[in-house]
Amino acid sequence: MYGSNAKIDYYYIVAAAGIGKRMGLSYPKQFLEVDGKPIFIKTLEVIEKNHRVTGIVVVTNKEYIYEVEKMCKTFKITKLIEVVSGGNERQDSIYNALQKIPKDSIIGVQDGVRPFIEDRYIEDSYTVLMERTDLDGVVIGVPVKDTIKVMDSDGKIAQTPKRDFLFAAQTPQVFRGEILHRSYEIARKQKFLGTDDSSLVEKAGGSVGTLAGSYKNIKITTPEDLLIFSKENIKGVKNK
Repeated sequence: MYGSNAKIDYYYIVAAAGIGKRMGLSYPKQFLEVDGKPIFIKTLEVIEKNHRVTGIVVVTNKEYIYEVEKMCKTFKITKLIEVVSGGNERQDSIYNALQKIPKDSIIGVQDGVRPFIEDRYIEDSYTVLMERTDLDGVVIGVPVKDTIKVMDSDGKIAQTPKRDFLFAAQTPQVFRGEILHRSYEIARKQKFLGTDDSSLVEKAGGSVGTLAGSYKNIKITTPEDLLIFSKENIKGVKNK
C-alpha cells in the first residue's frame, strides 16, 4: 500500500489540552489570542489549507469541547472531524484522538500551541513516507545549538554528548497509522510514558527519520516565548 502512487488518507491530531499555569493565565494557553485569533486556530489554519490533509481531530480539556467546536466553526476549520476530550497526560489525549482515525492512513500529530508550523512540514513528511518504505515515521526538528550535559543523581555532570548527533524534536511528527496505533496500544499495556509520539514508535521497534524544521517553530509555553510576537498583537497576557 505505502510507496505506491495511490493516495493515502492523511489525518492530523492537534493537541490543544494544555493549561495556562506557566503562562500566568486563568484559562488554557491555547486560547491566548494573537492577531485576533486563538493560538490553536492559527495552527489549525495551516493544516486546513494543505491539500493532502483529509481530516483533523482536535483534543482539548473536556470542559472546553463546545468552545473549541464553536471557534473552529467561526474560523472555518472545515476539515474538523471531531473534538475529543483529553486525558491526564498528553499521551492519554493523543490515544483518545487516535480512536477516531483509521489505521490505514498517515497520521500527523501537532502541538496546538506551536503556531509556526509550515506547510512544507506537512507536505514533505507525507512525501517522505510515501517514497521511503524503510521509515515508519518522520519527526520535524532542528540541530541542538547549545552544548548538552547529562547529569547524575547528585547533579554532577556525567557526560557531554557529541552535539553533532543531537536533534531537538518539534512537531509535526508524522507516522504510518498502523504502527502509531500499535505503539500507543503497547505503551498503554506496558504503562510506558514517553516524552513524545516518536518515543513510543521507537520503543515498539519502529524506524523514524528526521526532517529539518526551524528554530522559529517554538512551542508557546512561558511568557518569554511571546517575545516572538509583536506586543500589540497579543491579547490576554500582561507584558512585563
